[in-house]
Amino acid sequence: MSSAGKQISRLKNFFKNLTDLQKRILFTAAALVVYRIGSFIPLPGVNASAVLHLFTGEGSGMLGMFDMFAGGSLSRMSVLALNIFPYISASIVLQLLTATSKSLTDLRKEGESGRIKINQYTRYLAVVLAVVQGWAVVRGLELMAPVNGVPAVVNPGWSFELTALVALVGGTVFVMWLAEQITARGVGQGASLLIFAGIIADVPSGIGKLFSLGSVGQISPTMIMLIIAFVVGIVALIAFFEQAQRRIQILYPRQVMANGVMNTNASYLPIKVNMSGVMGPVFAASIMMLPAFIQRFAQSDSLVVQSIIGFFTYGAWSYIALYTVLIVFFAYFQTAVVFNSEETSNNLRNAGGYIPGVRPGEQTMTYLDGVVSRTTAIGVCYLIVVCVIPIILNTHAGMPLVIGGTSVLIVAGVVLDTMTQVQSYLVAKQYSGVVKKASKQGRFR
Repeated sequence: MSSAGKQISRLKNFFKNLTDLQKRILFTAAALVVYRIGSFIPLPGVNASAVLHLFTGEGSGMLGMFDMFAGGSLSRMSVLALNIFPYISASIVLQLLTATSKSLTDLRKEGESGRIKINQYTRYLAVVLAVVQGWAVVRGLELMAPVNGVPAVVNPGWSFELTALVALVGGTVFVMWLAEQITARGVGQGASLLIFAGIIADVPSGIGKLFSLGSVGQISPTMIMLIIAFVVGIVALIAFFEQAQRRIQILYPRQVMANGVMNTNASYLPIKVNMSGVMGPVFAASIMMLPAFIQRFAQSDSLVVQSIIGFFTYGAWSYIALYTVLIVFFAYFQTAVVFNSEETSNNLRNAGGYIPGVRPGEQTMTYLDGVVSRTTAIGVCYLIVVCVIPIILNTHAGMPLVIGGTSVLIVAGVVLDTMTQVQSYLVAKQYSGVVKKASKQGRFR
């Protein structure tokens, strides 16, 4: 056998001997690599240097945040410039409609088949939103003033518009498909992992920029130490609250054991403090990004438009107030989507379980609603501290943070969630192995 044949044989044996978890981890890593490669494929007919000018001038704060979430795809104006955000926007709309529409609510109650249909509707709406946003980007590129005599578009016209629009929509569909593949065949939640990859890719350059500013004296060593301490403190705060939970004791009817002793089974119902996870701040940030995104690519001299854009200017107190309101709203909304007190109460009653001192049925549902509301209030305060305080420090206190609080929350939240999924997968596999071993020994015959 030749040397090349031996290498191929070893490679086949390597993948053959991998466990299912290892295959999932490798698939996730390969998908993220493909995603990063796609973020460097340029949009045909666009001068990237002229577009990059949008991200260096004044007022690019929110657009820069959008670009960081997209992994630099927007500033490079790649085919993945719209990224996963049309899909996230579509998810917001569908979740809102599900909460208000009886037909969609009934569809969600159908179980797996209903979930598949709702996901399909989300994909269709994401494509529609990608077409609208893509057209706004294409027309904005054509209307951009030349930068140092260099136009943003080489040959404007219907040919460029059609080609660029198809590329942008195709890029969004590809990212959407890739996210779903990661969720189904990899480890973790696909959309969150793609945003996580984009943020992480931008961190090294941000750290390098921070220390370069310190080396030339624009930032004092004390300020650098404060920034590092603040980021470490935020990470510790996130790690604590993302694991924090309120445990409600659940009792089950007594059973008579073989020796005649009465046994009361007890367990706990965990209620997470931040049950909405990272999706609440992601939804809020997605809505806040849209006005800045449209303004930078479709500039207008209208006083009405300028006043609206001023209201959404990154760091303005109006922006901070609206962002805070959206975080509160989506935290409670996402919690209501994730946790159904009526369904939980019915499941406990059907299993014979009950909360000490609380009657099964409607009283249990009311009790659970009260507990979830109080814990969510604590979680909302935590999200505001993590997501809003860094914006105030960055724009009003002169602290040049390398990464925003929302970005740190997404990174830490995705890491913790992925680790939890891996641990759950290992426990499930270990339990499955014990059952198979016991079956072979004839214990379950």
